[in-house]
Amino acid sequence: MSDDPARTFRDVMGAFATGITLVTAARHGVYTGMTVNSFTSVSLNPMLVLVCVDLTAETHPIIADSKAFAINILSAEQESISRTFATKDPGKDAAIRALPIREGKTGTPILTEALAFIEARVVQEIHAGDHTVFIGQVVDSGMTGDEPILFYRGKYRSLAEVPS
Repeated sequence: MSDDPARTFRDVMGAFATGITLVTAARHGVYTGMTVNSFTSVSLNPMLVLVCVDLTAETHPIIADSKAFAINILSAEQESISRTFATKDPGKDAAIRALPIREGKTGTPILTEALAFIEARVVQEIHAGDHTVFIGQVVDSGMTGDEPILFYRGKYRSLAEVPS
């Protein structure tokens, strides 16, 4: 164990296997996106989801201003997309436009080859430490695949069936 509580906390959180998403948003015709694993469903009635976004992320002000986002659940074949959008490099518009996308009901880009997608309108923002929790009401969703990519202890993984 580390003597650094923040490092220990990060390692502990890394022990929780998660799916990987590309959260996308658009404002004034400019697209942006970021790799996120801190996403969850909140409610079925109404249908609500949440995503946690770092205050310093390029995507943060675009979601805050546009009041919309899409969660693109990445498939096992989309590790390179995850890596591309996991950096804080500016100017993600060209990288998103190079992918197979369509505009959703809110104008947010949606990956047409993602495992699944959820498009949402922001209904609440909660400021929490160095992140904002954006809660969105689902306006559209769908599935196109069946093999997710996972993240566990800092590495990409895939599913393996457990014998019953």
